[in-house]
This record gives sequence, structure tokens and C-alpha cells, in this order.
Amino acid sequence: MRLVIDCFKLVKGLGKSIGIYNVAQGIVKHLGERKNAYGFEEVELVVLGNKENRDDFETDGIKFVEIESFNPRNRLHVILWELIIVSIVCKKLKADRVFFPRGYSPVIHTTYDIILIHDLIPYYYHEYFPRYFNRIENRYIMSRLKQSAKGSKKIITISQASKQEIIKYCKIPEHQIDVIYNACERIYANKDNNNMQYICAMTSDLPHKNANGVIESYLEYCEISERPINIIIIGLENTQRFDIPKEIRERITCYKFIKSDDEMYRIIGNSTVFLFLPLVEGFGLPPIEAMQLGVPVVCSDVSSLPEVVGDAAIRVNPKNPKSVAYAMNEIVSDTKVQAMLTERGKRNAERFSWNSRSELYWNVLCE
Repeated sequence: MRLVIDCFKLVKGLGKSIGIYNVAQGIVKHLGERKNAYGFEEVELVVLGNKENRDDFETDGIKFVEIESFNPRNRLHVILWELIIVSIVCKKLKADRVFFPRGYSPVIHTTYDIILIHDLIPYYYHEYFPRYFNRIENRYIMSRLKQSAKGSKKIITISQASKQEIIKYCKIPEHQIDVIYNACERIYANKDNNNMQYICAMTSDLPHKNANGVIESYLEYCEISERPINIIIIGLENTQRFDIPKEIRERITCYKFIKSDDEMYRIIGNSTVFLFLPLVEGFGLPPIEAMQLGVPVVCSDVSSLPEVVGDAAIRVNPKNPKSVAYAMNEIVSDTKVQAMLTERGKRNAERFSWNSRSELYWNVLCE
């Protein structure tokens, strides 16, 4: 059986695909490791990639095919690839099954197609932020998601919350959808010796990531805390668009993008509190990474996050900055709460190991 995995469109750091990129890379790596470990010679794994992602996706147990005639940074090339060309390439490769980790399958189905839908956030924007994206473009994305879901033999998604949205918006039978939670690689953080306390928040300029809520919650925190600690925000270039008093603005450090994983884990791993306040989330890997690094987490109590973090985080209403501020202050000021959440967080993070995830992916994709 020949399984082809379409990773041609994935370029690390391009657009909004960094999370999808990392998930796809992990799936490919661990499927290859599983094939080697168990000697599944009857299964051939082939990855379609590009020159920019070869180093990440060319791994043991995998045959890497570089698509040279199309450019993953060219929008027209990507659309043509996604709609038609990938099916032609897969037919030439005599693929038995094709897996699309980015969630879109071609309009012509020449094989047994399986897609991974991470979330249905375009539908969320259509309802709550209709003017943020180009309406025609967003409708096209919604249409493609629905079309891909209906045309595929099997759908994988990353949370029960996302599964319910697929059933609701795409009208897909429940039995056709498998939930496989994302996995977290074993990560480590170099510990600083300065004992400096600070809050680490992860967000972005996208409305559903709720940067406004992060800033407003920190302002509230500075109001109620006798000795407020600084905050590092990953995902924002600066805070110029926010109305922030000068003395508080000086407490905020922003990083639009941290290229080095080691540096990002160092920043998260040395923080006192990790703050994650999206309004909707398909899964939410950052809180799990923070838990694995031993950092207490405050996160939104919405969509998939309750099933992901369980009781290992303080869950809050992301639209209520005052309640977020009290949660942060409780952790910062109480070492017992810190210790309790750290212990619970490490136990919770163990649920998302790649050993269990790779077995589930293998069962769906290769059997």
C-alpha cells in the first residue's frame, strides 16, 4: 500500500501555517519512525514537498519527492496544485491513499483521500469578524473546506470541539470523523539564573487570538497587584496600537516571531505564568508546551481548550479581563498554587505523547 502525504504547500513561517507545519512535520517524522521500528514493509510512505521544507520532511522511512515545477510561495501555483495538479501527481505515483494535513483535497478524487481539518475558524470569522478578511476569499476557503470534507473518505480532526463544528457546518456523518489530539514533542528549556519573574503570553494580530484581551488583562493585573511583574508577549511586533500608560508600556516586551525553538522554550520555560486567551481554538498546543516546561497556565475556557487542559490550568472567560487578572495574580502571589498547577500540568502534558498519536495516525492512514 502506497500512502502519499501532501506537504508541498507547507513553508515554515509563511502565512498562518506554522502550527499546521509543525503538526505535519511531526506526523511524517513519527510515521517514518513507526514504519522502521515495526518493519511495515508492505506500506510505502511518500511525501510531496518543496525545496524549502526538504530538510524537515525528508526523514528515515519516508520517500521525499520534491515538486520542482511549482512554487509554494506563488498563490496561483498553490491554488492550481490544491484543486487539480496534486491529484494528477498522485495518480502518476500510483498512490493508494493520499493524506492532506492542511485540510484541502482536490476537486477530482482519484484515490482514497483523507484530510486533517484543524478547525473551522473561517466560519467563525464569517459570523463574528465578517470584514476582517476579504469576504470573497473567506467564502472560498469555507467552500473548499466543506467540499474537501464531503469529497474525502475519512476526516481526522484534533478535538471534539472541532468535530462538532465539522458535523454542524459541513454536514458530515459522525462515524466518518476520527479525533486525534495533537502531540507535543518532548521539549526542554534552559533555565536562567536571575530568578526574574514575568508573565509570558502568546497571541497574534488575528482577532480570534485576542491580543486586546491580553493587553486589557495585563492592565487590570497591574491595577490589582501590589508588585506587578513584567510581561513578554510572543506574536506581536509592538503595542503601539493599544492605549497603555507609559509606566506600564515599559513593562511589556514584544516578539513578533521567535525563529529559534530553543529561545522560545527558554522564554516560556522561565516564566511565572503562561497566558493564552484565544476566543476560539482548534486545539491549543502552546498551553501543553508550557505545562511540559513546568509553567502554570491561565487559558481561555472556550471551544477545545477545556478538553485539552482539563483541571491543569486556571480557565477563564477571555472576554473578562478582570477575572484573568485575578487568576494571574493568584498564581504570581501564591507558591502553593504554582506548585499545584505545575504538577497537574506535567501530568496532563503526558496525555499528548507522540507514541500514542503516531499509533492512532498509523491505524487511520495505513490500515
